[in-house]
Amino acid sequence: MAHDLVTMGRTGVDIYPLDHGVGLEDVRTFRKFLGGSATNVAVAAARHGRAVALITRVGDDPFGRYVRREVARLGVDATHVAPLTAPGGPPTPVTFCEVFPPDDFPLYFYRYGAAPDLLIEAAALPLDAIRDAAVFWATVTGLSAEPSRSAHFAAWRARGRRRATVLDLDYRPMFWAGPEQARQQVERALEHVTVAVGNREECRVAVGESEPERAADALLARGVELAVVKQGPRGVLAATRDERIEVPSFPVEVVNGLGAGDAFGGALVHGLLSGWELRRVIEFANVAGALVASRLECSTAMPTTAEVETALASRERGPGRTP
Repeated sequence: MAHDLVTMGRTGVDIYPLDHGVGLEDVRTFRKFLGGSATNVAVAAARHGRAVALITRVGDDPFGRYVRREVARLGVDATHVAPLTAPGGPPTPVTFCEVFPPDDFPLYFYRYGAAPDLLIEAAALPLDAIRDAAVFWATVTGLSAEPSRSAHFAAWRARGRRRATVLDLDYRPMFWAGPEQARQQVERALEHVTVAVGNREECRVAVGESEPERAADALLARGVELAVVKQGPRGVLAATRDERIEVPSFPVEVVNGLGAGDAFGGALVHGLLSGWELRRVIEFANVAGALVASRLECSTAMPTTAEVETALASRERGPGRTP
């Protein structure tokens, strides 16, 4: 049976501090969580009842075993979460963050050379699963190194720009020699996808435009059918060739903003698969992202459909009223 969603790319272990407002050198207590953008999007969609599979690689180590177990526990098909078998391969990466609410969450990636998720090879891809999935989701990070880059283009060629093929513009500068190198790869990737999602800085890297309307126009001009530009406190702009809507931000008390974009992504997938009109899709995804920003972790913080709908209903009732 075909999956509703197949995601491909980064995975690992998030090590998040329980002491907030201080640097890592002063943190005394941490917790570990499943992490990585492609992984988080998969979990987020699974929380909405979608049949999801993840394609990635992990080290043959305890953290790799944790990732595979946790992916399955959170409702995602882990068949294609493959451990490296060559001796001496890189370990499963870990990521530390600092938490300085409401808007400062520095990330520290501990990835030794080419992390396992950048060693995905084209020859090992489950091309039938990629081709048959209702949605295929990949991120720009997967284009930053070989053999992952070639594997991504092989996946897109197999899929043939089928709707919906999503590129998350997730630009992490530490994985690239510079923004120009990233832009060259994104320009190539945009020829294969039908949906592009990113914030203003990611759009600037991708298409040279950070102003939301111009960024959306530039993405549409490159052949995508839906361009989504996240604007932070200003909300979200979504554009097709026939429609353009803007949704305001959903106010929450921010604890950790790092997982919000992935929650948005999983909810976006759910809305698109549900056949909703565009405004409802973006409103739903926007609230899902806000809910995760009000929580510490990413993967295990992903909201259910009922949680998002309750928050939406609360906003519609207005301030001072309870769900």
